Amino acid sequence: MLQDLLLILILGFVAGKIFEMIKLPGLLGMLFAGVIIGPNYLDLLSEGILEISGDIRLIALVIILLRAGLGLHRETLEKVGVLALKLGAIPCLLEGFVVMGLARMLLGMEWMEAGVLAFIIAAVSPAVIVPSMLKLMEKRIGENKGIPAMILAGASIDDVFAITLISIFLGILTTGNEGVWHGIMAIPREIIGGVLLGLFVGLFLSYIFKKFQLKGSDKMLLLVIGALFSYVISEPIPVAGLLAVMVTGIFLLEKNKVLAEVFSKDLKGVWAFGEIFLFVFIGAIVDVSLAISAGPIGLLIITIGILARVAGVYVSTIGSVLNKRERLFCGIAYFPKATVQAAMGAVPLAYGVEGGELILAISVLAVVFTAPIGAIGIDLSAKHLLGPGEVK
Repeated sequence: MLQDLLLILILGFVAGKIFEMIKLPGLLGMLFAGVIIGPNYLDLLSEGILEISGDIRLIALVIILLRAGLGLHRETLEKVGVLALKLGAIPCLLEGFVVMGLARMLLGMEWMEAGVLAFIIAAVSPAVIVPSMLKLMEKRIGENKGIPAMILAGASIDDVFAITLISIFLGILTTGNEGVWHGIMAIPREIIGGVLLGLFVGLFLSYIFKKFQLKGSDKMLLLVIGALFSYVISEPIPVAGLLAVMVTGIFLLEKNKVLAEVFSKDLKGVWAFGEIFLFVFIGAIVDVSLAISAGPIGLLIITIGILARVAGVYVSTIGSVLNKRERLFCGIAYFPKATVQAAMGAVPLAYGVEGGELILAISVLAVVFTAPIGAIGIDLSAKHLLGPGEVK
């Protein structure tokens, strides 16, 4: 297993740097490295490391979400809060229901199967979006209108809606209609629950840091433990774990700005490792041949869904302070898909849902198609659509 970790670090680092040299996002190189060394191609990784890859991806994702929270100031969130909520809900719902209709018409799926596929496809990827927005925040791009913070918050809310609706449609397929209204009511419950859980963990950590004299390394360890706790406890209790992790960081920033800046700086160093593991492992589970099997119709459905999402972004930002260029950037920023698709794509097949193989194939195609385009699009468009005029 140690050899696997070394291989991942070396190839992920080298591939990332090569892509950066050719002016492409480094994460694409890491994804590419994962695809090549994964079980679907060269098969260089042992079964042991693949069995725990999901947990490693989770830890890396928690670290980057925690960093995001530690950089989100309350004043900024107050300024963009309502808009972030609209961006998290309207584009996701519009894309999801458009894809649902297309899957029904073009693939002949039953409505509930189409619904499962639609919201697996509709979910955006925190794994791609969060690091990209943090880079913009570090460069102070878009900061005067809180655009990166708004997109970060919206992405978490987007996934709450998507995952909840996946659960509703999957529940109807497997147990009947009884849980529909219960599932719909879970959306506000998960958002509120995620915020409250994050506040509780943040308050507890803040108390411990104030009450006891701890070394910096001990504080960092407790912070990571607290963030992981807020995510893990969300599994048996239906709250939004990803949102809870971010809220923990936001609360600590509000209580102790100096300490939060130290944490953020330290986590940036940890992320240098976490980034490689996250994207290499995502790449390792991607079977490009399976994506190809989804065919032109699968690609057409995903493309129209993305266009519907962009339209949803425009609807969400009507009457806002954002100009046309900034609204277009927000649409591009919500392109990437990877995290939810990697985690949920195979679930319908495991539940014996008819069409499960097709759902998995289109989910993989969504990752292969949108993650590179989205990552490149964010990187290039930020310079032109947000531009120097948005830099403080």
